[in-house]
Amino acid sequence: MSVNTAVDLSTTYLGLPLRTPLVVGAAWPLSEHVEQLQELERHGASAIVLHSLFEEQIEQEQLDLNWHASHGAESYGEALSYLPDTAVLHQGQDLYLQLIEQARRWLQIPVIASLNGNHPGRWVETARRIEAAGAHALELNIYDLPTDPELSSEAIETQVEEIVREVRAEVRLPLAVKLSPYFTNLRAMVRRLGAAGADGLVLFNRFYQPDIDIEELEVRPNLLLSTPHDLRLPLRWIALLHGREPLDLIASGGVSRGTDVVRLLMAGACATQMVAALLRHGPERLRGIEDELSTWLMEHDYSSLAELTGSMSQLRCANPGEYERAQYMRVLQSYRP
Repeated sequence: MSVNTAVDLSTTYLGLPLRTPLVVGAAWPLSEHVEQLQELERHGASAIVLHSLFEEQIEQEQLDLNWHASHGAESYGEALSYLPDTAVLHQGQDLYLQLIEQARRWLQIPVIASLNGNHPGRWVETARRIEAAGAHALELNIYDLPTDPELSSEAIETQVEEIVREVRAEVRLPLAVKLSPYFTNLRAMVRRLGAAGADGLVLFNRFYQPDIDIEELEVRPNLLLSTPHDLRLPLRWIALLHGREPLDLIASGGVSRGTDVVRLLMAGACATQMVAALLRHGPERLRGIEDELSTWLMEHDYSSLAELTGSMSQLRCANPGEYERAQYMRVLQSYRP
């Protein structure tokens, strides 16, 4: 239990009631096994987003199945060894669906599945299997790095919208879209996603950049965990979007302290996702952040999150221009060596 039971920390996200705004974000090291999910729940997670199932995994399994099914088609009918071993070919999807089923059986909190893709295609049909397995909601992580000089921004945005539309056609689950900030007009893109069937937005997904090993002359992955400095970008956009588009907003990236949660809720988030703090400090950090949040609210005479949420969004703050060019000018003028 939190150190302060007088403060109501409850909220809702995608229509799901949450005990607190602390949601565990999608990350393989945190959700590989149901035992890990149970530990996160014990330490105070109000919902868990499972690690992503990737478009490439699903499509490769489909290609493998098609190859095995057609290979040897001209051979003798008794050549049964040509039939594919579906237990092997579909272990990626099947294991993921089994994890959803186990999580629903053993957890009391909402379980949110995650699909990661960047092109419309047959892989979105997996959303139907995810719904049948019992997921409470689905997070669609659209991650892409366009490099084709002939591909226009309009074509890219239409492709993103079409993915959401195709997934919505497959399921009735609450649907959140985890989006990058790199759009010419993010608010216009958000409106298109709402029209395509999204119920919420996760701001933002994180592009992990490669590095160069100058001794081995290799390009290598380089994982840098987020810090509280990474909160500024989602905070700004959540504040700009809150109350303007009918979508639930959840912040992702850099939540490490109770005061981080306070700032994001003030901007207009209904919940916050955590990954890096849990990888650094373990699942028990959830309880620490919950206690810090409760203490801050109590010390500042808040009795519930509802009083806090959106109180510093652009629609409600004293100086709305601070979220746009006025802030930029003040930052430039405020620096002193």
